[in-house]
Amino acid sequence: MAKRDIHTFVIPLCRKLADELGYELVDVELVKEGPGRYLRIYLDRDGSITLDDCETFHRAVQPRLEAVDYDFLEVSSPGIDRPLKTDQDFARAMETEIEVKLFKPIEGTKELTGTLVGYDENAFRVLTQAGERVLARRDAAVIKPVIAFEDDEGEDEP
Repeated sequence: MAKRDIHTFVIPLCRKLADELGYELVDVELVKEGPGRYLRIYLDRDGSITLDDCETFHRAVQPRLEAVDYDFLEVSSPGIDRPLKTDQDFARAMETEIEVKLFKPIEGTKELTGTLVGYDENAFRVLTQAGERVLARRDAAVIKPVIAFEDDEGEDEP
């Protein structure tokens, strides 16, 4: 199965099943790693996705994917630091701190951190210590939230 078939067959099938089961389909990827091809399906839902949710979806989707050429099927949560890819992801991350890794340097840097203050289908705006930056989505390799951990006294870790 070609990569384009992921978009025409697998994603619509997974989205429909996720909707039926009350989950949000976050992403689907087919990647070659080591000796095999991994079909990875990332799910979420309000509150958070559980291991039982992933197992339920796995059991429901596996028989429907017999036409897909893969060696391993993984169903999991995208994690708390899930990359921002869709408009829904950007909306959820508005006014929070994000970390951006660029494909190539812009003004001498390939990484920046700041507060997400705006976005549209082509670009996003980040307020950094140096001021506001407007970046094209296509220039960003990864955009993800910054996760701050607190120590036992309730203070943020460095």
